[in-house]
Amino acid sequence: MREERLRTTLGLRGTPALPLSAWRGQSGRRYVVGIHALDPDPIEVGDAVVIAVRRDRDGVAELVAVAAAGESPRERLQRGWMNQARARGATEMHVHRLAEDAAARRAVVADLGGAAG
Repeated sequence: MREERLRTTLGLRGTPALPLSAWRGQSGRRYVVGIHALDPDPIEVGDAVVIAVRRDRDGVAELVAVAAAGESPRERLQRGWMNQARARGATEMHVHRLAEDAAARRAVVADLGGAAG
């Protein structure tokens, strides 16, 4: 798995561009993600795939952990997943919101090298 940085430009009327990137899975499929800080209080991610990421000194991203989040992911992410990811050096949370349902989210997690269960 590897990150493929996306070029973003200023949004409409000079607003800041959304921080976006993409991850390429084992299958070769590309998953576009929004980039967020790995905060103690997770953003409202909703139905999404969440990727914990750390960067080396050259800015190269390494996937630390990946999980499928459902309608109410906040408790699960706060309880252990985020703490474990942070302990492994993660500083960013990449969120993929384009998977259509729970089965598609599990497939993305498996493609990115995580447990699909």
